[in-house]
Amino acid sequence: MCPDNEGGAPVVEASPAGDAPDLTLRALHQRIRQQEILAELGVTALQGADFDKLLAETARLTAEALRAEFCKVLEYIPSENRLLVRAGVGWDEGIVGKASIGADLASPAGFALRTGKPVISNHLENEERFRTPEMLAQHGIHRAMNVILQGDGRPFGVLEVDSRSEDEFVEQDLAFLQGAANILGMAIEREHHARNLEAALERHQVLLKEMGHRVKNSLMIVTSMLQLQARDIGDPTLTLHLEEAAQRVSAVARAHDQLFQGANIDRMDLGKYVEGVCKDLDASVAHCIIHTEAQHGMEFSADRAISAALVVNELIANAAKHAYRGKQGGRVQVRIAGVGEDKLSISVRDEGTGVPQGFDLAQPKGLGMRIVTSFVTQLNGTIEIRHHNPGTEFVVILPRESPRKFC
Repeated sequence: MCPDNEGGAPVVEASPAGDAPDLTLRALHQRIRQQEILAELGVTALQGADFDKLLAETARLTAEALRAEFCKVLEYIPSENRLLVRAGVGWDEGIVGKASIGADLASPAGFALRTGKPVISNHLENEERFRTPEMLAQHGIHRAMNVILQGDGRPFGVLEVDSRSEDEFVEQDLAFLQGAANILGMAIEREHHARNLEAALERHQVLLKEMGHRVKNSLMIVTSMLQLQARDIGDPTLTLHLEEAAQRVSAVARAHDQLFQGANIDRMDLGKYVEGVCKDLDASVAHCIIHTEAQHGMEFSADRAISAALVVNELIANAAKHAYRGKQGGRVQVRIAGVGEDKLSISVRDEGTGVPQGFDLAQPKGLGMRIVTSFVTQLNGTIEIRHHNPGTEFVVILPRESPRKFC
């Protein structure tokens, strides 16, 4: 495509005629892993991770997803008209946080920033559109891919992935990179708003409610888009991953909806919140009937409540996927109740075939159980498996007030 094409289409090097994507099993596994990584990044961003850590984690996971040796987040510095390497992976010492490249049209990243169009260059040494930055040449990089990182009303910079290998980036890789940039862009916007709102919190409570309302609406749009793509993708494995991602986003959206409706903008009734999440899942998981018994009146901070609800979401999804495999469906029982004065219990039980032999909570293999164990640890809780005849019960015990003062 020509650099001056209209409509924001990606700028890609021409490929030899007849060259088609190699839809091998390895490629399919890579696409599945890319979807998992986008889900991980989305959850991390929505949980409000430290911004610098989020940038570094985005660079690391992006490089992994694209099987590239290098990745960097470039922040645009208008006063210098340069792009600072804010975060990255694979680079020599002294690059991240210090090195910068020109933000003009003569570099791949500058071209993406100035035109707003994604750029793929699989043969930098033959490029005529722009020069190869000295940083890339020194690291022996042959190919690069760039997409713009949007900020709050103006570009934050560029997300770039680079490689020494002779392989080629393709359109599907670009779609993943743009997805990662979109998630990071939402986090950048959220970071900017959070800084501005913190100083005016006492005087502008209504603004926070409006923000929550808009976030909820935006997340529901994301949920709808994921559900549409799940129906149209034409691949059962990818469909399942997209549907699970949609359920996670929907669980977080319901939290923002409850905060918007309530009088308290930073705390919520965990029992009522989880009841709503289970109601949504009951409507979307057709082959299972979800029964919920939740004690009301146990208030949690929004962040802790979202984490707890995502634990319930993943355990229900796990039961729906594995417990009734090969059967028409069955019952999933969810219970939330206080334990003594300072703890609560979350129980998710099915009446299915039980966990497979060799299943180890300490080393879960699936993304869903990794999310469960990660959030339980974050909440300073414990989780155990109880075997029944029939079925399996996961029991999570959480402190009502975290020792780390999350509430």
